[in-house]
Amino acid sequence: CVADAGWITGHSYIVYGPLLNGMSTFMFESTPMYPDAGRYWDMVERHKITQFYTAPTAIRSLMRFGDEPPSKYDTSSLRVLGTVGEPINPEAWRWYYEVIGKSKCTIVDTYWQTETGGHVVTNIPNTIPAKPGSCTLPFYGIEAVVLDAQTGKELAKAGEVTEEDVNGVLAFAQPWPGMARTCLGDHGRYLATYMAPYPGYYFPGDGCRKDKDGYIWITGRVDDVLNVSGHRIGTAEVESALVAQSAVAQAAVVGFPHEVKGQGLCCFATLTVEETDLLNSGTTNRDELIKSLRMAVRTAIGPFASPDMILIT
Repeated sequence: CVADAGWITGHSYIVYGPLLNGMSTFMFESTPMYPDAGRYWDMVERHKITQFYTAPTAIRSLMRFGDEPPSKYDTSSLRVLGTVGEPINPEAWRWYYEVIGKSKCTIVDTYWQTETGGHVVTNIPNTIPAKPGSCTLPFYGIEAVVLDAQTGKELAKAGEVTEEDVNGVLAFAQPWPGMARTCLGDHGRYLATYMAPYPGYYFPGDGCRKDKDGYIWITGRVDDVLNVSGHRIGTAEVESALVAQSAVAQAAVVGFPHEVKGQGLCCFATLTVEETDLLNSGTTNRDELIKSLRMAVRTAIGPFASPDMILIT
């Protein structure tokens, strides 16, 4: 686990978890980019690391440097790859699986938060088939439901498989042993944040889609939903459409006040190293690139999601 030991992911999966299971943990300081983008994979080779747990942002950052850095190292000791902290877009998932895991390692896409005390939606290695971008199925004892964001009505009950995909907000219908029970010194805040939005449910604050196989796809924070001309657009949707393009390594989307549409879309796109070189050399035309990225979002989501601004970083 490459998380900071001060975060719950860090102290749970670097300290408590390994100690309780008699496992060895490898810890390091600095960043995955120093002295070069092969830092992680060099450590995997030298220390024969078997399980590797990181965030999608780190994966996308490493993708910028292409397949060459990891190809220099022997990562065959790896058995399980994990992701945590945010939804992983399918493109990053496939790179992680194919380039790092050599298409043989299970990817465990874990959904949880500090307040849940542990994983609440995740696949079990070599047991539950994975889908790129989905955190798959609720963990044992977790009653995950999909609610209508406006009415709070259950659109998909725990364990229910529907004929069509269902979109709404994720909530949990029953308590579980690891859940937080209060906020220190401010129980009212705990109730207002997690219990009051949808009475009778614990609300983690995320939107989701439940597909016909019962798999859960996190669409992003509910407060990251923008209202553009009456259309509710999740920033994660637009970001995913952008990073699906080979030129883009990372993307971030924010809203801004728009006189006509209420809110406009401003996108920040970080290019891959190769594409940056092409842009700087003049081989790639900046205006044409921005035009193609805007069209990619329109094609993936719809004309109503066409970005007002795309800033290349």
